[in-house]
Amino acid sequence: MNQPVDDVVEAPQSLTHRVLQPEGWPVPKGYANGVIAQGQMIFTGGLVGWDRDGRFADGFVAQARQTFLNIRDVLAVAGAGPEHLVRLTWYVTSIDDYMADQKGLGSAYREVFGRSFPAMATVQVVRLVEADALLEIEATAVLPASA
Repeated sequence: MNQPVDDVVEAPQSLTHRVLQPEGWPVPKGYANGVIAQGQMIFTGGLVGWDRDGRFADGFVAQARQTFLNIRDVLAVAGAGPEHLVRLTWYVTSIDDYMADQKGLGSAYREVFGRSFPAMATVQVVRLVEADALLEIEATAVLPASA
């Protein structure tokens, strides 16, 4: 559903997009229902929680943190940062693992991405291409036209 411009909620000034929050909807925690941005788009492939040597971190939160770092590193190549993120799509092998330590997951997210909360979706899948991966995340970012 398209929202008129009047339904745009201002995001913190450090962000390069604006959050779309329909009036009367519950305020999401840790993500946005939608965002609006203009500029050069950056897309990542599905990134997983392994380091430069292909070693996976141990456990869901640790793999998520490494995945966030990997996303941050890919964005940096384009001159972008977490504040440019507009969408994250998570593929997880277990919703239970995803939900098990929300506090730890949120802490790892904020440690790497700060308080940038793009539109997000989380989908449980049977498995990922990398057998040891517990999650995979695709990211979309927008670098402002002035950048």
